[in-house]
Amino acid sequence: MGSIDRQDSTPQLLNRIRMRQVALMLAVEERRTLRAAADQLGLTQPAATKMLHELESALGQPMFERVGRGLRLNAAGERVMGYFRGIRGSMEALNRELHELQLGSVGKFSLGSIMAASPGRLTDALTELKADHPLLAVEIAVDTSDRLLAQLHEGVLEVVVGRPMGPEAAACTFRAIEDEALAVVVGNEHPLAGRSRVAFADLLDYTWILQPAHSPMRDVIEREFQVHHAVMPPGLIETGSILTTINLIRKSSMVGVIPATVARRDAEHGVLSIVQYAIRHKLSTYGSIVRSDRPLSIPAKQFLELLHRKR
Repeated sequence: MGSIDRQDSTPQLLNRIRMRQVALMLAVEERRTLRAAADQLGLTQPAATKMLHELESALGQPMFERVGRGLRLNAAGERVMGYFRGIRGSMEALNRELHELQLGSVGKFSLGSIMAASPGRLTDALTELKADHPLLAVEIAVDTSDRLLAQLHEGVLEVVVGRPMGPEAAACTFRAIEDEALAVVVGNEHPLAGRSRVAFADLLDYTWILQPAHSPMRDVIEREFQVHHAVMPPGLIETGSILTTINLIRKSSMVGVIPATVARRDAEHGVLSIVQYAIRHKLSTYGSIVRSDRPLSIPAKQFLELLHRKR
């Protein structure tokens, strides 16, 4: 199988790869066998096989390994599928916008955000956006940055407020907002609540609620323990849910760690107490993330202007 000249590969790929081939690849991934994928697209199996061979010829290398009667993506196939999922996401976004224009709708804006961004700028930006576009449908997903970026890559989300991480970040544009400080929080009846100063050693007498291992927030806390030459406490509760953390500390003597912006908001409303202990490290800067290769809708552009407006 001949390879193409990589110096002139983009024009050749645009000329040689057909959307029907992209659809076939996506169907093979979904249905696991070539026969099932061919049936889904209304193709005969010989036609589907020929189409895959033509695609592999255009790319210059095979993408599958045979496993029994099925097909399994090799390393090259995995990379190709990542880009093809992005193409599907772009087409879904385009189809949605065209359909909304046809109906005369003002459209829909899909946003993803880490929890720390919600109480401040993000809330203000969304409030102003809705004031300008009362009929605009807005969908907000709150999750970790890695999961949100996967949805951004596939076209489910148009804008993410989070941290650039993972392979999807390479195809994105990042604009910083601010660092994220963390706070130690307890219930209002906790022995440490209301104390003017709390030492790190005081915190070790209680059960900790932390984010799962290898998450950015967990890494910051583990560095805090290392600075104090302390081992991670036994009997940890691990959860990625800030709401679960808050509910647990309110009903127990446990201590939790959550974004400082969330902690300050809830402390002002009497939901919890912030322990007077300063965590030395901060999480890396978060900001807005959009796909570099995908045009933004008018609501998305306006939202970004509001989000990054100097305050």
